[in-house]
Amino acid sequence: MLLPIFAIVISLALLAISADKFVDGASSIAFRFGISPLLIGLTIVSFGTSAPEIMIAVMSATADNPGIAIGNALGSNIANIALILGIASLFIPLPVASTVLKRELPLLLAAVLFSCALLIDLHLSVADGIALIVTLLLCLVWLVYQGKTVPDDIIGEEIKDNVESQPATNNALFITVAALVVLLISSKALVWGAVEIARAANVSELMIGLSIVAVGTSLPELAATLACVMRKEYDLAIGNVVGSNLFNALAVLGIVALLSPGDVDIMVRNRDAVVQIGLTIALLVFCIGLRGKDGRINRLEGLAFVAAFVAYQWLIYLQEGVS
Repeated sequence: MLLPIFAIVISLALLAISADKFVDGASSIAFRFGISPLLIGLTIVSFGTSAPEIMIAVMSATADNPGIAIGNALGSNIANIALILGIASLFIPLPVASTVLKRELPLLLAAVLFSCALLIDLHLSVADGIALIVTLLLCLVWLVYQGKTVPDDIIGEEIKDNVESQPATNNALFITVAALVVLLISSKALVWGAVEIARAANVSELMIGLSIVAVGTSLPELAATLACVMRKEYDLAIGNVVGSNLFNALAVLGIVALLSPGDVDIMVRNRDAVVQIGLTIALLVFCIGLRGKDGRINRLEGLAFVAAFVAYQWLIYLQEGVS
């Protein structure tokens, strides 16, 4: 058990660092080539913070361990909302001023509902994978359109402050490629360690994916969110999570369906999908605002998010082996 645990700890640290460097490098390159900061935030940053989950999906699916990838996809979305935004809002309430973000949240809910609907029959097919990837591409087209129609959105301003301080293009290209290589290696090591621990502890790969792997691959979002909160870039903090969850719901599950189609554990449909949908709805309600009030995740909502995450992890533990 010591070697797999060591592999997971080191891999998670490398995933967090390399994902952060990948986002910085890719954003810098895009900015130098004239792509607007808002588009960078809506596409490149969202993809970059989901890079660990995507790499895990590829590695686990090709190694015939789809349970880890499926658990990672849903578990990361749950952790991003309940744990990361919950913790961040306990430090300081997170107001929402971005017009684009308020439009992106219903899109996220639609994507989550669509991906979960494909799980109703407890089977992910190649056709499901194609549908998910096509839906992701359509979402990206919509996001690009939003970036062009609302160029002065506050998220764009917050992204611009970050990318202007990034290294020159030549250095950024090296950093991006190196980070991608580290992502590949560390994700492969993480999948191996997770499978070995699951076998040794006699627990399902799904549970490992929903807990250790999901929380670990959410570390880039945690680092990015806390950094944004410290800089008072509240819309960007929430936007990182929303974009990451969009990629997780569509890209990660789509990759699993394409590379390793097969049956899905009944708990994914009856428990994990329900929790993911409920948290996404709560996030939308808090951020959009009700009865004319501005959107905001207050400390009370943050506490509720964290409590929900703890309760969910406890439920996973209690129901392990039930199917």
